Amino acid sequence: MPSITRKRRAVKGKRSYDASLRRAKAREKHDRIVEMAESRFLRDGYGATTIAAIAGDADVSVDLIYKSFGGKPGLIRAIRARALRGTGSVPAEERSDKLQISEPDPRNIIRGWGHLVTEIMPLSAPILLLLRDAAGSDPELGALLEELDADRLRRMTDNALRLAASGHLRRGSSVADAADVLWTYSSPELYELLVLRRGMRLERFGEFVASAMIAALL
Repeated sequence: MPSITRKRRAVKGKRSYDASLRRAKAREKHDRIVEMAESRFLRDGYGATTIAAIAGDADVSVDLIYKSFGGKPGLIRAIRARALRGTGSVPAEERSDKLQISEPDPRNIIRGWGHLVTEIMPLSAPILLLLRDAAGSDPELGALLEELDADRLRRMTDNALRLAASGHLRRGSSVADAADVLWTYSSPELYELLVLRRGMRLERFGEFVASAMIAALL
């Protein structure tokens, strides 16, 4: 009887190992597709890039990309989601949430947001600006751009609600007003104007964003 139990445990352990290995391989394949898609979009443009070309770059089937992402709009969402995680071991949004819980000084919270902007913008702005430029002639892309903008506004509204709940907003400033400020200063368009076009250093850009938000909100 003990030998049967040991065999069952061994089988269960092997199955768990196999499942973990499959998940790891699937994640690796997913990340490779996203990376290859971003490279293609930025090099060739949204309209000229085909799913077949991305599949060839990633060494996967076209069917797998459609099954996993639903087409090019889904790939854009995945590229943006990866960018929003930032470069740290903990996703940027989680770090922002933790900062708001643990830091009593709202100025330090907003300075932390300024630092996160410098981490996220170089990753997210190129694909979002590409999408903006292509959306003028493609109604589907226009809808996708509105969706992504609305999602960013939702996240900024959550941040504004936390500032308001802690009594940090200046008198007369509503949550909607604060959300608009945060939404504006977290926009890829501002990054484009100051960093890409005016050549502002990334560190200075983060300081500028934080200082402007502090002045407008607190």
